[in-house]
Order: sequence, then C-alpha cells, then structure tokens
Amino acid sequence: MAMQLPAAGGEDEVVSAINTTPLVDVMLVLLIIFLITIPAVNYSVPVELPKERNQVRETKPEDIVISVDGRGGVFWFDARVKDQEQLIERLKKVGAMDPQPEVHIRGDWKSDYEPVGRILYACQRAGITKVGFITEPPARP
Repeated sequence: MAMQLPAAGGEDEVVSAINTTPLVDVMLVLLIIFLITIPAVNYSVPVELPKERNQVRETKPEDIVISVDGRGGVFWFDARVKDQEQLIERLKKVGAMDPQPEVHIRGDWKSDYEPVGRILYACQRAGITKVGFITEPPARP
C-alpha cells in the first residue's frame, strides 16, 4: 500500500489525491469471486430442451379441423359443437377409423386455454393419436 506524505515544511496541509489502491484490491477480489461462481451457475439440472421447428404441411381432405373462437366456442369444421360429450362421440368415430386421420386444432389467440385443453382431453379419451396445432407464421421483416 502506498502512503502519501505532505510536502516538507507543512504538516497541516491536506492531501487532495485519492488513494485508489484499496479500490483496486476490492475490485480484484470481486472479479475472482465472480470467476469462481459463474461456472457453478451454468450447471443445473440436465434437461434436453425442445428445438423450435415449423413444418409446412399440406392438409389432407380426411383431416379433422376443430376450431376455438375468441369466446371459447368449439367448432367441428364450421358446425358448432354443443357440449363436450358430443365432441367425444364424434372423436370416437374418428378414432375407430383405420388409418386414423389427424386432428388439427385452431385456437384463436384471444381465447383462453381451457377450451383447447378440453379438446385435447377429448382426443385422449377418444383414442386419437395424431393431434396438431394450426398456427400462423410470424410476419417477416
């Protein structure tokens, strides 16, 4: 550490220079602490995250399209579905077909997740194995 002494002749003079040595010491200690802790933060529970992919697919005539409007109404193609039981009965007929057609769900972005979840649950109960979501690709800049 460095210490500055006043000029010869005046012991009462104030030294106006800032001693930066303690500041540099503190900064070096903090730098060492950060260098030691950063690798520990990066390693956590090992999981394999899904990769984003958009596939352009052609719709087949036998595919079933179920839509959810902004108010939560469920539609089989263009016809409104009255209740959950009617949807399950229609999906059971589709699930019995061989080969089984795909079910495509179109959900309005303003609607709640609950109607879409009910459709997924109905597909599960009916034994539908191929369920997909129809989305709109983002606008290109």
